[in-house]
Amino acid sequence: MPLSEHEQRMLDQIERALYAEDPKFADTVRQTNPVVHHKRRIVKAGIGFVLGVVLLLAGLLIGNVVGQVVVSVSGFLVMLACFLWGAASWRRASGGPEVVIAEPRPKRRDGGRPGMMNRFEERWRRRQEGEE
Repeated sequence: MPLSEHEQRMLDQIERALYAEDPKFADTVRQTNPVVHHKRRIVKAGIGFVLGVVLLLAGLLIGNVVGQVVVSVSGFLVMLACFLWGAASWRRASGGPEVVIAEPRPKRRDGGRPGMMNRFEERWRRRQEGEE
């Protein structure tokens, strides 16, 4: 949610006061951007993913069968871990999905649950009563 004009003016005033009081600290805080941190993680994850691909392919070239399996599986696990790490960092760097609170579904007019389960229960009730 964006800030109102009054809140934005107050925030600017606080920033100016902080910069006037301690310029070194203000520069440090201003330079620390979490997006930069997440982008570094994405680059590191990409490098790790490439390393995992290299391990996977190197495992295929090893003459020993047990060595092939161990190196290839470890390469795959490195690739998987780096992909998940990079995806999580990507989500955080882009702001991530917004949380939307869904409203509860309205019940049907007859008071039952909507959907497939209601139909199954209705069919079951009719069979028990001998209608079908």
